[in-house]
Amino acid sequence: MRFDRIRLRNFRPYADADLALRDGVTVIHGLNGSGKSSLLEACFFALYGSTALDGTLDEVVTNGADEAEIDLWFTHDGAAYHVHRRLRQSGDRTSTTECTLDGPDVTVEGARDVRGFVADLLRMDAEAFVNCAYVRQGEVNQLINASPDQRQDVIDDLLQLGRLEEYRERAAAARLGVEDVRSEKRGELNKVESQIETKEGRNLYARLDDLESDLADVNARIDNYEQQREKAERTKSEAEAILDEHEEKRSKLDAVETDIADLKSSIREAETEREEIRERIQDARERMADLEGEIDGRLDAAGLDEATAATVEERRAELTDREETVREARTEAKASVTGLRNQAENLAEKAADLTDRVETAEERAAELREAATAAEEAAADHEARVEELDAEASTLSARFDDAPVDRGEAADRLEDLRERRGEARERVAELDAKHTSAAERVAEAEELLAAGKCPECGQPVEDSPHADRIEEDRERVAELAAELEAARDRATDLDDRIETLAELVEAETRLAELEDERARLEDRAAEKREAATERREEAVERESEATDLREQASETRDVATTKREEAADAERRVEELTAELETVAETRECVDAVEERLDRIADLEDDIDRLRGEVSRIEETNDERRERLAEKRDRRDELREAVDEDAIEAARQNKRNAEEYLADVAAELDRLAEKRDDLQAKLGGIRNEIEALEALRAERDALADRVATLDDLHAETERLEAMYGDLRAELRQRNVETLERLLNETFDLVYGNDAYAHLRLDGEYELSVVQKDGSELDPTQLSGGERALFNLSLRCAIYRLLAEGIDGAAPMPPLILDEPTVFLDAGHVSRLVDLVEEMRDMGVAQIVIVSHDEELVGAADDLVRVEKDPRTNRSTVSRSRPAEVAVGGSDD
Repeated sequence: MRFDRIRLRNFRPYADADLALRDGVTVIHGLNGSGKSSLLEACFFALYGSTALDGTLDEVVTNGADEAEIDLWFTHDGAAYHVHRRLRQSGDRTSTTECTLDGPDVTVEGARDVRGFVADLLRMDAEAFVNCAYVRQGEVNQLINASPDQRQDVIDDLLQLGRLEEYRERAAAARLGVEDVRSEKRGELNKVESQIETKEGRNLYARLDDLESDLADVNARIDNYEQQREKAERTKSEAEAILDEHEEKRSKLDAVETDIADLKSSIREAETEREEIRERIQDARERMADLEGEIDGRLDAAGLDEATAATVEERRAELTDREETVREARTEAKASVTGLRNQAENLAEKAADLTDRVETAEERAAELREAATAAEEAAADHEARVEELDAEASTLSARFDDAPVDRGEAADRLEDLRERRGEARERVAELDAKHTSAAERVAEAEELLAAGKCPECGQPVEDSPHADRIEEDRERVAELAAELEAARDRATDLDDRIETLAELVEAETRLAELEDERARLEDRAAEKREAATERREEAVERESEATDLREQASETRDVATTKREEAADAERRVEELTAELETVAETRECVDAVEERLDRIADLEDDIDRLRGEVSRIEETNDERRERLAEKRDRRDELREAVDEDAIEAARQNKRNAEEYLADVAAELDRLAEKRDDLQAKLGGIRNEIEALEALRAERDALADRVATLDDLHAETERLEAMYGDLRAELRQRNVETLERLLNETFDLVYGNDAYAHLRLDGEYELSVVQKDGSELDPTQLSGGERALFNLSLRCAIYRLLAEGIDGAAPMPPLILDEPTVFLDAGHVSRLVDLVEEMRDMGVAQIVIVSHDEELVGAADDLVRVEKDPRTNRSTVSRSRPAEVAVGGSDD
């Protein structure tokens, strides 16, 4: 994958920039703050949108502009793509208004979809892109400062091993889910089997037969009563029909009389409405006369000779043309005011910023000189401390001049003496016990002898054959006492020798500590001396920078003053045009007033025509109502003659008799129905229980099958989980071995130091530097330059590993290095040049470097120069030849 072209409009310091990027090594150089890194950030932003920014979208659009555009053309795996992004600033908020990606047979729209497509295409999101291919300024030590777990996550994600862990976690979650479901189904199965056992013990089928027999008897009695009730209901219905017919005729009569009254009322109301409408017509004519008078009073102010729709429209067109002319002129004047004011403010802010940078540079120079002095003082302190340590070491070494052992042998000798002292003390304790026991026996024997008894058997002395052994015991006690004394002397001698050797061991330990401390202090002193020199050199650079910035600030203030004066002239022109617009607006109001009254007159004429039509309609409607009133009166007379009172009374009596019988039979039917309902409820309960029993048996069989299936599924998820874990561990180990090899190859190329044997990367992604003597250093213990080289080696090794790909070679993005020489001395910069050449030889098609280092510039295939105009604060890009830059020296 490679970048082909980047085009910017109003992106950060670039008002308009268009740069074609070529294969090989491209070095972007220019003064600090000119916008070099912004070119790389634009490429990164084009691919991944706002996730590629350290800040927010609000900081992207150039100051003073409302919108920005970024276009990136790139080639990936032989296919060409174009990304276009448009940003718009509205108030304090900036948003993406357009984002598209065009490629072979594909068009993607929307910022989120474009970012997702790019991540899938390159097989890396924005974070992976930074960790692999884009070493941003100040982030070269990011991976070395990361913990092993963080480093493992980064590399695993780049190599897509994180997906295997995700799959393993999904399998684990599935296994736990299966366990939960299996436990739940087993519980359900046990519960169902318990319910089946309970229901089978209730003899449900015999109870069902008894209830069905009782229900048949009750239904027969209900059928008989219902037949008798039907006869009574027919009698009642016939009587009610006669009564209903009478009520219907009575109701029709009442309705006709109501209609007659309503028609009379409607006729009276219509006559009243007609008179009111005639009065409204007269009021409308009077209002029209008033409006015509008001129009005559406004003709002069409106600039009209007569009040017609055509003259009003013509006059309004004239006013509109004049207003547009004046408004355009005022808009241009306002824009000029705004632009001049903004320029003046921007220039003033730029001058203030330059002044602040002067102060910052001077303060930094002072701080650097103070830091240099402090470093020199610290170096002197370290050197003085070294002398003190040498004196102490000399004193301690003198102890070994007359010592029984040489230096380095005291600890072993001390351990040997302590073992011998332990043996001596055990011998003392043993002899002391023997001596005490023997002395006690002698004392007892002497007591027995004094009593005239044998010390061996307790018999009288004259009869004992053992009385003469007491002398042997006394001799044994004396011998043991002598041995005990000698043993105690040996133990005391060993104590004295151990005490002497313990002091010598302490001296050996302290000497080793002093030597380590002395070496550390000598290194620290050298580092402080070196740091002091660097600080003083940097202070001189900052003072020179402050002088240049002070001159720029003065020039910028002069330009800001000129812009303020031009803005004041433009503001006066805006005031004149505003006054003219107000005059046009007043005239337009008069024209609008005339037109509004003409419209109202037309509306009143329409109202009069409409009201006349209403009067005609009311008169026609009343004529129709009078005809209907005559018809209603004839119908009322016919209904009065159709009512028969005798037939109505007979029907009422039949209805009362039928209702009395129905009331009596209803109570009995209700009682029987209640009994039937009770029996049916019990039957329904028994049937439901039988159905539930059958359902439980079916459910039991289904649950048993389900549990067996879940057992098989649980075993399968366990195997799947283990498979993903083993596969990830195996692939990670392969990647660790390959990455360690690539890391050592790269580090050997960029850093030649006989003190270091190789670099080590273990299976937990723990990094260390193995020295020639076999000891290991944490990379954070390396010097600043060594750490920078170490991290560049690590990043390039990761890039090479990914370039080889998980399934073979992969089309990798360009290798981008933003100010990689910040922490490197001249010798290490040469090594970095070698590394760049090596990466190119390995097949990296495109390497882009932001730097002003002469050696890197000289090694470039293509040079891009970035310059910023101090007057406009806008940056431009151009190409230059390496030879020209080498002759001109450093841009900084």
